Amino acid sequence: MQIETPYLLDQLEAADMLEIDTLHAWHFELNEALLDEADAAAEAGLPFASAETVVTIEGVDGRERRVWRFTYNEVMEAEYLTEEDTWLLLDGRHRLRCQGAISVNGEI
Repeated sequence: MQIETPYLLDQLEAADMLEIDTLHAWHFELNEALLDEADAAAEAGLPFASAETVVTIEGVDGRERRVWRFTYNEVMEAEYLTEEDTWLLLDGRHRLRCQGAISVNGEI
């Protein structure tokens, strides 16, 4: 049985929170217009590549605001580590984990 490798873009679109380089990102934004272009190319059976920023991630490290920007091509070239459920970007310089929302049921 072959396990299908997920796409980072799909995980980013479904994520509620990100962890990057062991920091929890308080805000991240996807370039929806660029994602629409990529989807249109895929539907037409055409290859797609772009050096345009597809995701911007913001977080706080102590008192320092940190911002990461990754292009479409960088995200598509990310390496998935199944055992850790993380992605390595830019040849391992950044480690990214996508997380869903945590909710609690108030019923006992």
